[in-house]
Amino acid sequence: MGSTTERGRTMLEILRRVVPFDGAFLAFADPLDDRYHALVTIDLDGRTIDFLAGPQLTEDIEVTGTDRERPPLSPSDLPYPAEELPTWAEALIPAGIREGLGVALFAPGQRHVGHLAVLSASPQPPSPTTRRRLGQLAPVLARGLDPMRSLVDAARLVRGARAGLVLLADGDCRQLPGLPTDDVLRADSPLVAAARERAGAGQVCASFLWPLSGAHAPDGHVRVTVLTPPEDVALWLTAVVLLSPPPDLRGLTPRELEVLGFLVEGCSNQKIAAALVVAPRTVATHLEHILHKLGTPTRTLAAVRAEREGVYVPALHHRQRALPDTAAWV
Repeated sequence: MGSTTERGRTMLEILRRVVPFDGAFLAFADPLDDRYHALVTIDLDGRTIDFLAGPQLTEDIEVTGTDRERPPLSPSDLPYPAEELPTWAEALIPAGIREGLGVALFAPGQRHVGHLAVLSASPQPPSPTTRRRLGQLAPVLARGLDPMRSLVDAARLVRGARAGLVLLADGDCRQLPGLPTDDVLRADSPLVAAARERAGAGQVCASFLWPLSGAHAPDGHVRVTVLTPPEDVALWLTAVVLLSPPPDLRGLTPRELEVLGFLVEGCSNQKIAAALVVAPRTVATHLEHILHKLGTPTRTLAAVRAEREGVYVPALHHRQRALPDTAAWV
């Protein structure tokens, strides 16, 4: 389907066949700071596009109420002349636009994803048929432009994904449509902190293991996959986090999976021993077992394989939990 911008332009061209217009624009909503960004335009000049990309558009959309779920609104519906709105007075009217329809776009779950405006050079108000058609098509357009869509499509590529969460740029989280959440996916959980660390490293896709029900992993491990969205999806989305069954652990113990997490970070035996509160010779023994089980001749190759296959528990997990009995767990 291409990028969100490409989808938006394609959908506008298709919309033009049933709702004729002389110009149009899509503005994507940013829920973190109540503004619009990432314009997609059709047949508008550069000066108009520059104005629409500024803060005034957001203010005028709010003033007219076209940021709420309601039928499409035209300038002729307003109780005052359109010239009183800076967007019309300073951008659209000078560009030869006299009429149009604006409508808020809401995806399933009442998520506000943007604003659509179709514009006309004719002073004739839109017909009831045009209004009805645009109102009927608005939910379809919203679903197609929903920035969550790319994340949902990517989530389907993770086999066995049973839970998911979207990480927002402001540190908050949001449920991924189509998947339940999970107790370990709390916004303040160490798992989410580890996922944010992976997303912040610039990796498009990363995976690791997480112990369930405690450091000893009495209920085994879950696989965590972190997917970073394309840059054009939305500025307020950081990553999507998915939980799925673990891969083949190659007989690695919970402790060995922790040691691998430190190897991935490039830690020396001494640093690993200090972090785990064990003797360096104990770490050396764990490493010997790890190299054998992974079939790798060196610690560097073991770290590379562990990171590539997601067969390790991040060192962040160890740093963020209390360890009253760690010294005995060797």
